Amino acid sequence: MKLAVVGGGSTYTPELIDGFARLRDTLPIEELVLVDPAADRLDLVGGLARRIFAKQDHAGRITTTTDIDAGVADADAVLLQLRVGGQAARDKDETWPLECGCVGQETTGAGGLAKALRTVPVVLDIAERVRRANPDAWIIDFTNPVGIVTRALLQAGHKAVGLCNVAIGFQRKFARLLDVNPSEVHLDHVGLNHLTWELGVRLGGPDGENVLPRLLAEHGDAIADDLRMPRQVIDRLGVVPSYYLRYFYSHDEVVRELGTKPSRAAEVAAMEKELLAMYGDPTLDEKPELLAKRGGAFYSEAAVDLAASLLGNGGSPVQVVNTYNNGTLPFLPDDAVIEVQARVGHDGATPLAVPALDPLYAGLIANVTAYEDLALEAALRGGRDRVFKALLAHPLIGQYEYAEGLTDRLIAHNREHLAWA
Repeated sequence: MKLAVVGGGSTYTPELIDGFARLRDTLPIEELVLVDPAADRLDLVGGLARRIFAKQDHAGRITTTTDIDAGVADADAVLLQLRVGGQAARDKDETWPLECGCVGQETTGAGGLAKALRTVPVVLDIAERVRRANPDAWIIDFTNPVGIVTRALLQAGHKAVGLCNVAIGFQRKFARLLDVNPSEVHLDHVGLNHLTWELGVRLGGPDGENVLPRLLAEHGDAIADDLRMPRQVIDRLGVVPSYYLRYFYSHDEVVRELGTKPSRAAEVAAMEKELLAMYGDPTLDEKPELLAKRGGAFYSEAAVDLAASLLGNGGSPVQVVNTYNNGTLPFLPDDAVIEVQARVGHDGATPLAVPALDPLYAGLIANVTAYEDLALEAALRGGRDRVFKALLAHPLIGQYEYAEGLTDRLIAHNREHLAWA
C-alpha cells in the first residue's frame, strides 16, 4: 500500500506519522511519500518521520519529493493538507477583516473566503495529477475550508472525502468525561464543516443510549469552558455546538477580543519555527509535546481510520466525514457537502439518516450553504462581483458596505494568488 501526503512538509506531519506508526495493523503502509515544494522543511520533517518509524519498528519506507507527479504516482490514497500562501497569508486572513468590524478567521467569514479562493484552483490541479497517475486513488482532503474544497473535488468527478478533526476531538473528550473507550462513543454530529452541532452522544453505537443530557448536567461547566461560551447558552440549546459557532453566537465579542492580541497565525508561525528546530535534532525520534499546541489533535487517528475504510482494509464502518448531501438534509441540494456520520467503505461515504433539524440549526446551515455555493463559483471563475456576492451572502457579513470594503481588501491582499486579479 502506498500513500502520499501533499503538504508533507507541514509541522502537522509528525502527528500523522506517529498515527501511521502506532496503527500499522489498521493501515499497513509499505511506502509513504511526503510531497512539498519547501525542500528545506521537507528535509527536516522527513528525517523525523523516518526516525519515528524506526523507533516504532515500522517497516514502511518513507521518501520525500518536491515533485507532485512523482510523489502521487501509483499511490492508493493521497492526503491533502496544504496551505497556499503559508502562515503569512493566514495572518492577513485573520487581520484585514477586523478593519471592517468583521471576524478575522482562516476558515469562516471573509478570511475563509480568501483561503478558498487561493486553495481551490491549486487543489484541483493536484487532483487532476492524481487522477492521471491512478484514477482509482482516493483523495482525503484535510485542507481548509474542507467543505468548499471537498465540494470542488467531488463536482470535478474526483474520488474524494473530506476530513476534519472536530468530531474526533469531541468523541475523545466525551469518552474521557464518561470514562469509557472512545470506540464506544458515537456522535449525532450534524451540519457543515466548521458549522456543526452534537445533537446526541450515544454509547455502544449509532442507535445506542443518548447520554448527552447527563454529560451536560454533570460536566456542563467544563464543556462550556472548552467552547469559550457561557454555560447558560449550552443549557438553553441542549446540544454541544462546535467551537467555531462562537464566531456566530458571539461575533462582536470575538471581534473585540481579536483586536487586542496577535493573530493566531503569528502565534503558530513562532511555534513552527521552534518545532522545525526540534525536528532538525537527529536524536529526536518522537513527536514533541509542543506539537499538541499546534492544533490538529487526533488528526492521525481519524486519517488512518478513513484511509483504511476507503482502501478496504478494515477501519470503522461509521465515521464523521464531509461528503455529498444526497437528500440527507432535505432543505439542501443533493450536491451540497455536509459533515455527518456516514457509512464508509471502498465505494466511498454514504451519510446516515438525520432527524428533522430545529430551524435554529437548519436555517444557519442553509444560509452558509448558499454562501459556499457562491464562494465556490468565485474560486472557480474569479471576478470581483462574484467575490462581493459571496461576502454579502455570508451571515457574518451581510451588509453592503462591509461586503464592498472586504472585497477590496481581499483582492488587494491576495492578488499574487488570484490568476484573474
